[in-house]
Amino acid sequence: IEERLKTAGHQVVARTIVREDLDKLRAQFQQWVDDPGIDVIISTGGTGMTQRDLTPEAARDFINKQIPGFGELFRHLSFAEIGTSTIQSRADAGITHNGTVIFMMPGSTNACRLGMDQIILSQLDASYRPCNLVELLPRIRHEPAPK
Repeated sequence: IEERLKTAGHQVVARTIVREDLDKLRAQFQQWVDDPGIDVIISTGGTGMTQRDLTPEAARDFINKQIPGFGELFRHLSFAEIGTSTIQSRADAGITHNGTVIFMMPGSTNACRLGMDQIILSQLDASYRPCNLVELLPRIRHEPAPK
């Protein structure tokens, strides 16, 4: 993921491994969401269905707007590779109160490759048409919500 992001011209400002601990995961998300130098968080692992898979629960507190299309598209594309086993993925994405985008993908190499190459990288490319998340970030971050 880091290599793909750097090749695409993005700066990776932080990277860490947090084991399956809800409080530690929440603390890490909080730190990154609060960092004005971080626009996008890409999390891998912890999106399965076992008791130790806690990433969506840890991120839930920070997400104000879901991006349901990410998980839907991820599972649709994943179906071609792993069939109905894709229903076991809770891949998800959302936007925080301050406009940070969070992507949550399974931790397998194939899942990370699929998510990055077929979804995330194009949405982080300002030249991708008809639209991309890069164009929306300034509005997401600075446009007041309707009353």
